Amino acid sequence: MKPTLFILAAGMGSRYGGLKQLDGLGPNGETIMDYSVFDALRAGFGKIVFVIRKDFEEDFRRVVISKYENKVPCEVCFQSIDKVPAGFQVPQERKKPWGTNHALLMGKDIIKEPFAVINADDFYGKESFQVLADFLNSVQDKKDEYCMIGYRVINTLSENGSVNRGICQTDKDGYLTDVVERVGIEEKGGKIVFPDEHDHDVELDVNAPVSMNMWGFTPEYFEYSEVAFEQFLKEHGTEPKSEIYIPTVVNDLIKAGKVTCRVLDTPSKWFGVTYADDREQVVMKINELVRKGEYPNKLF
Repeated sequence: MKPTLFILAAGMGSRYGGLKQLDGLGPNGETIMDYSVFDALRAGFGKIVFVIRKDFEEDFRRVVISKYENKVPCEVCFQSIDKVPAGFQVPQERKKPWGTNHALLMGKDIIKEPFAVINADDFYGKESFQVLADFLNSVQDKKDEYCMIGYRVINTLSENGSVNRGICQTDKDGYLTDVVERVGIEEKGGKIVFPDEHDHDVELDVNAPVSMNMWGFTPEYFEYSEVAFEQFLKEHGTEPKSEIYIPTVVNDLIKAGKVTCRVLDTPSKWFGVTYADDREQVVMKINELVRKGEYPNKLF
């Protein structure tokens, strides 16, 4: 059974208003998500599942899914604030859903095979999808063996300001042991640094692996996520802005000895629109990849 690509797109409407962030960045108006779907298909993924907000389903199907539906099976699920387990209530003051691992949980009834999880608005690169597909094909009949694509920090920087990244700690066999969030990472004088608590620069290895929210799971991860979400709601459910994130759940499962998560290296360069000025750079980078023949001029 071919693996599924699960795209987290529920933040779209709230962050950008409608579907404005489906910004045409490629030569024929292609979005970043179009490149992810294209890369996934050539790596051997067999289905695309999107998690979105119900209130823009019609627009999303018209603008996005219509491009892919004749090329690959596509399904949609919905994230909303009120999707909580029986016995829990949503605080009146809460305005946003419950974070990335809650969004992932929405795919539980659709996805029954090994699957990858990505953000809708990040450019991950074709090599990363191939590495991920190969891993997911290798765990078809297994459980509790997950992976995360570890980008080299030098390949994730912005030319327009500092970035925050989760630096991955691994054991000697390449398994994830911890993710440490570092803020203010940038290149200075040919070195990659971040400020410590005294505002002194600490140097990072240029190849230090970082998480860009590109994961590989087998289906029992949904069951773990249900348990984790209930525990999260017991502890933080009354907080109006608390969220449950994928790295937190994975980290807790690793610490409890329930799962392993292999950090897989990729040579791909990640890019996205972190700053307004990044848009022009992204357009240039995509055009350069097209010029080199890594992507066709028109994807779909």
